Amino acid sequence: MKNILFVITTTLMSIVATFGQNTKPTNRIILKLKSEIQDSGKSLLNQKIIDINTVESVSQKFHALIITKQSTGRKSNQFYYIIEFPEAINIEQVIEEYINTGAVEYAEPDFVGSGDAIPNDQFYSRQWGLKNDGTFSLSPSTAGADIEMEKAWDIEQGDSNIIVAVIDAGVRLNHPEFDGRIWKNYNEIPNNGIDDDGNGRIDDIQGWDFANSDNNPTDDHGHGTNITGIIGANGNNSIGYAGVDWNCKLMILKGLDNNNLGYYSWWASAIYYAVDNGAKVINMSLGGTSYSSTLLNAINYAIDNQVTVVVSMGNSNSNTMQFPAGFSGVIAVGSTNSNDTRTKPFFWSSTSGSNFGNHISVVAPGNFVYGLNHLSNTNYASYWGGTSQAAPHVAGLAALLLAQDLSRTPAQIKSIIEASAEDLVGATNEDTPGWDQYYGHGRINAYRALCLTSSSQTITACLRYTWNGKPYTVSGTYYDTIPNAAGCDSFMLLNLTITNSQNISVTSTETSLTANPTNPIGIIFQWLDCDNNYAVIPNETNQTITPTKTGNYAVTVSQNGCTDTSSCYYVNIPLVNLQIATDRFSVYPNPTNGVFTIEGSRTQHVPYEISDILGKVIQKNWLNEKQTTIDLSEQNSGLYILRIDDWLVIKLIKQ
Repeated sequence: MKNILFVITTTLMSIVATFGQNTKPTNRIILKLKSEIQDSGKSLLNQKIIDINTVESVSQKFHALIITKQSTGRKSNQFYYIIEFPEAINIEQVIEEYINTGAVEYAEPDFVGSGDAIPNDQFYSRQWGLKNDGTFSLSPSTAGADIEMEKAWDIEQGDSNIIVAVIDAGVRLNHPEFDGRIWKNYNEIPNNGIDDDGNGRIDDIQGWDFANSDNNPTDDHGHGTNITGIIGANGNNSIGYAGVDWNCKLMILKGLDNNNLGYYSWWASAIYYAVDNGAKVINMSLGGTSYSSTLLNAINYAIDNQVTVVVSMGNSNSNTMQFPAGFSGVIAVGSTNSNDTRTKPFFWSSTSGSNFGNHISVVAPGNFVYGLNHLSNTNYASYWGGTSQAAPHVAGLAALLLAQDLSRTPAQIKSIIEASAEDLVGATNEDTPGWDQYYGHGRINAYRALCLTSSSQTITACLRYTWNGKPYTVSGTYYDTIPNAAGCDSFMLLNLTITNSQNISVTSTETSLTANPTNPIGIIFQWLDCDNNYAVIPNETNQTITPTKTGNYAVTVSQNGCTDTSSCYYVNIPLVNLQIATDRFSVYPNPTNGVFTIEGSRTQHVPYEISDILGKVIQKNWLNEKQTTIDLSEQNSGLYILRIDDWLVIKLIKQ
């Protein structure tokens, strides 16, 4: 929601009288210099103001922290300044001194307004799906079982440049709740009997009736008016109800007749019409159980042209797939009650219920949904129930997300809505952690969707990629969220390409690990310490590693620009302090310049072996009785491993 702006006169008396009323304290002022003094090429502190009380001196006197220059529009050469002071400043005194310089056209507090997004629509209290305080009387209700719309409106209320096409039974075109909201085809001259825009439809000024092949998409059933009102009834206009989006344009495309039935061909034609005439969101609270290539092609046309399609799941309380809900890329929506349980049944039939299945995306409020009446401009007593009523809540949210950022694609809109949905709100036997076939990703939350901070990555990885602590082995687009205390999560998008790579296996001995890639030619090895956040182990770039401590290790292999990392492997190296004799053996001196002694009380017929750090055996033999002298003078300085009787492993340092 846009913050409230207060217009204040330049006199100090007016400022003092207004400051503090319905606003929060501020430590910032807005200042505009007189036009004859402005010099757009210089900063405020460099303005040449020949006066004993210059603007600069006032800023310095009150310890201005930040001075920011702001333009008054591209077509204007004027500008103003925002000046921020320490928190404890007397803002009225600062303004008075700026005005007394004689160089200031006006100075006023940079007031802090608050979002006032609770609409004054007469029957808004019935709209439990938008704001649920637990008192809704027609069904068991739980406070908070809503889409958190009031906080969402503080962020975004919609944009008249976003067109939402509603393919349904039409709408009551002259309803005051749609005043100024019905999309107009300005490429068509009204009532001249000519197809001015050449789209095959004459005088399609405000949409089209595909059921009756005429230019009057008036609702003769009631379903369409209810659906359209959920999406976009005018908010905060003192009458009726509030739609999810208060500003979008509503393109009315009648695809259902007076019996609420429609041919797939009507729907397909309506989709093409919507896309070709600028719609960015399409709501389809309808469906059939038969697959159709014609309908699929139309849906793909919409998505390929960056149009988000929202569809209802169906009301048979089954996993029967309806179309277009079953098509890939659409947002398929199920229904919840006012206590967040999946609707089963709806109020109008004991055998009804919100459909479920592998194609469901999210759920939204859909039972006992009050709305507009197609026969009256003043009757607000009717309510409906079905996944038909759930879908337009999502379509309205999609429109708000586009108003917030028009560059978002259908896939991104879908991902944001799914990622921000509230999980585990319903019955525990159906609403299980993560995605499930009854609730999808959860019940939508408009506030969380609109306040997500987003980031994206495009990664090419070999075989697997670990992202946010989770392994991914298949190419695709993935998202994840990091929640924060304010409930406004960070949203992350990953475009991942997994390439064919080394299938790394690692063989281990008691003290060493060896990487075995399928094709070792041209490979660069790098060993990692898994116990130290996968830190690179310096100088360990050979195929075999002999670690100096017990722990978990992995190897990264790089080949032809493709990098892959193995799993972690455990090595247990019981290294002995070489200055202390065990109950059987002692080794000295260590470190050694070349010659050292192994001494023990029982050494007869005991084998020993010395290997370098790569595991290459450089000497092996049997110990003499009680004392054996070994000469490593010809070996390079470094770390060696001494094994005695296959059970005692000693780190030997050659200087």
